[in-house]
Amino acid sequence: MPQTIDIAVIGAGAIGRTHIDTLARMPGFRLSAIVDPMPSGASLATSLGLPVFPNVATLIDSGVAQAAIVATPNETHLPVSEALLRAKIPVLLEKPVAESLTSALRLIAVAEETGIPLLVGHHRRHNPIIRKAHEAIRAGRIGDLVMATVTCSLAKPASYFEAAWRRAPGAGGPLLINLVHEIDLLRHFFGEISTVQAIASNGRRGFAVEDTAAVCLSFAGGGLATLCISDAATGPWAWDLSAGENMARFPAHPVTAHHYAGSRAGLSLPDLTLWEPEGEPDWTRKLHPTKLAIEAADPYEAQLAHFAALIREGGAPLVSARDATANLIVLDAIGKAAATGRAVSVDLSPLDGISGTVFNNGSGP
Repeated sequence: MPQTIDIAVIGAGAIGRTHIDTLARMPGFRLSAIVDPMPSGASLATSLGLPVFPNVATLIDSGVAQAAIVATPNETHLPVSEALLRAKIPVLLEKPVAESLTSALRLIAVAEETGIPLLVGHHRRHNPIIRKAHEAIRAGRIGDLVMATVTCSLAKPASYFEAAWRRAPGAGGPLLINLVHEIDLLRHFFGEISTVQAIASNGRRGFAVEDTAAVCLSFAGGGLATLCISDAATGPWAWDLSAGENMARFPAHPVTAHHYAGSRAGLSLPDLTLWEPEGEPDWTRKLHPTKLAIEAADPYEAQLAHFAALIREGGAPLVSARDATANLIVLDAIGKAAATGRAVSVDLSPLDGISGTVFNNGSGP
């Protein structure tokens, strides 16, 4: 049996608790500590019989962690992760990779300098639904992408915004908190995004960050996508509310939220239905649906299993800091497009200035 990995969770908020619950089900890991300065974090640690530390420095000094999950506010991702990596502690870092491109580029440099595993927590990439969809798309089942539509309607309650960072520019808002997942998947499936256009509004909540946005994307390899997202809109049409990834937090409704239409066929998610014609595509002929088969698995568990493999065996992370930074660059372009009302080109050249291997978003053959 592989040696158990002692792992600390840094940040005991909603996503931190999801990781804590997942660790309780996972062989090969032992939750060794919680790092959180808030009384709620200390209370949780006491209830679990675990030590609690107020910051990452005291955790490192304690020596109780062989690895760490970082689930802290975005602006802390760089300093917390850098301290861990320089202490030779592998990191599973929740998305987004950082609050700014400058911080993200610094984190890439630190990860490549230290050589310590750094996996960014885009957990959907580990979902068997996504793996099967990626396989079908890359095998040419839908042909070339012509258009995609993605909807994300999330009615977040007022209590969600009691944390000030969720209302703060550079940290809060559905573009950064939620849309980053959709951008990551579209890049994973269809390759790099070349230009973006966007409209954003804070009309429902009046915060300094948007609550609703509509985005148009064009891909370098061809095809267009539209994304509508809101954290103030009531409806089940969102990945979180339809995929059943985290049933402890979110109900799963029997609807679809992603629709990809290609030159050959269509694919909807998360129901994994492939819509194919008999013969050549023709809008006057019926399309035939086929449910693509998968073996169900928890994406958070699969992500932790991948993290364990990186720690024990090395190798390339499924989502590297470089890959996650490309998502951040796209999000920055969307923000500029929304602010100016103009189309904005996506410039990935900042990634070229950092030594190391070229990132791979998994969109290649």
